[in-house]
Amino acid sequence: MTDDDLRRILGETRVIALVGWSPKADRPSHRVAAFLKSQGYRVIPVNPGQAGQQALGETVRASLSEIDEAVDMVDIFRRSEEVPAVVEEALAALPGLKTVWMQLGIEHAGAAAMAEARGIQVVQNRCPAIEIPRLGLGSGVH
Repeated sequence: MTDDDLRRILGETRVIALVGWSPKADRPSHRVAAFLKSQGYRVIPVNPGQAGQQALGETVRASLSEIDEAVDMVDIFRRSEEVPAVVEEALAALPGLKTVWMQLGIEHAGAAAMAEARGIQVVQNRCPAIEIPRLGLGSGVH
């Protein structure tokens, strides 16, 4: 994944489903979701334990299959061994999906291959909240 690939992905993405969102402000998933929202993305939080609550101007969803609108990217904050199930659900529930993004420390070759076989871009072991400033995309990527 080159810097140009990342710039293109981040520039084309509008709606992000963030799997593993936490309501706790000190958690990375909470901070990254807030950062992405501040950059102009629509962020749909996904966390079964928080489903139905409001966050980031959205209703927290229990699962990806509860999202009935277009999602460009799934950003995964789950342990690597949990990634295949998330990717399988994303492929089944989100027909317009363009990118699967696995956060820092998260990689799964099998899940990546599954997504790529369906024409979906995969980013592993990176954080968009680090990549956006590093790439000079700054505030309001859109």
